[in-house]
Amino acid sequence: MIIFNDQKQPGYLLAAFEIAPAILLFSWFLYQRVFSPFARVPGPYWASLSRVWLAYHSYTGDLHIVTMRLHEVHGKVVRIAPSELQFTVRARHVIVLVEVNVGYDVWQGRRKFDIFPERDDRIHSAQRRLISRPYAMTSLKVLEPYVDNAIQVFLAKLGDVIGEVTFSKRFGFMDVESDDGSFEQIETALRSAAWIGQIGIASRHGSLRKFAVREVAARQDRGSDHQDILTKLLAVHKEKPEQFDYSDLVSMANSNIFAGSDTTAISTRSIIYHLLKNPGAKRRLIEEVDEHWRQGKLSDPVTIVESEKMPYLQAAMYEGLRMHPAVGMTLPRVVPQGGYDIAGCHMPAGSVVGVNPWVVHRSKEVYGQDVYAFRPERWLIEENSDMRKFP
Repeated sequence: MIIFNDQKQPGYLLAAFEIAPAILLFSWFLYQRVFSPFARVPGPYWASLSRVWLAYHSYTGDLHIVTMRLHEVHGKVVRIAPSELQFTVRARHVIVLVEVNVGYDVWQGRRKFDIFPERDDRIHSAQRRLISRPYAMTSLKVLEPYVDNAIQVFLAKLGDVIGEVTFSKRFGFMDVESDDGSFEQIETALRSAAWIGQIGIASRHGSLRKFAVREVAARQDRGSDHQDILTKLLAVHKEKPEQFDYSDLVSMANSNIFAGSDTTAISTRSIIYHLLKNPGAKRRLIEEVDEHWRQGKLSDPVTIVESEKMPYLQAAMYEGLRMHPAVGMTLPRVVPQGGYDIAGCHMPAGSVVGVNPWVVHRSKEVYGQDVYAFRPERWLIEENSDMRKFP
């Protein structure tokens, strides 16, 4: 008969508890580095073990630069997280994948109505259908006079447009030549959302939501005969209150502020900056504007329809967007059941794929050998029309 010493059992249990974490960590390390489907995909060492690498570079703001360098060294596929790959090669395979059946990856944390990070394709499609009319081109063209109002202020004192088209009221920071803290809120939210989304925190921009709640309430109190975006969102809320409640309406107003302000400013600055740095392109654009003005083809301000008939202006805008995309991080998607083959890699169901706009826009296969040069003329070549699929 074997007699156990009960007094020694706690020691054995304690040792087991001390060893267990080490065993789990070693097993995780072994799986990710040896047995994972992505073990042989090149990428940063730490990226293969956790999302901390991705969160860190999202926080520092150099993710687009780091991933461009990774693709220059490793080619068309790199591993940027334990179960996430980033692709280039015209991004066609990933784009096709998204179109056919892929839900949006989690910018983790669960929110009731948040169209940008929603990972469930069914929910995302339903949300898009609910708010599609306010954001259709026909609706946006109705907003043009309101944009013109802000343009007139811009010409006098650099006005702001997001408040005008969303709430029929400019936020007025430039009118009073001061910031009430809202710009700082937007800047903080934009910086934090990039890295917080990698580690599973739901409340990414709570302070901005409070700002949106205040603006929506103020807009409802004062009323407006403008057909702004909020008017159309309120109509959706009134028509389908169970599917699109007041909280959802505020979420979309918040998204307008969050996603519309800085992206518009970044794109505008890029276009102006590169035109100033390239006198030849600037001169050609001025010549086109002058010619259309002499022919009586332009209003003041220029309308959307008129601008669409100015090929060099369109080319300069596309090239400015290509040179400095407003988004510098991967917009990930989740592979559906059955998996998918992308660029020679089999992606198991549940794994994450995506492309970084900065990487795609530096693809020599798509844009030619001079991808680091600002050259609007590349967009005027008819055989290059396929490029418009990628900005």
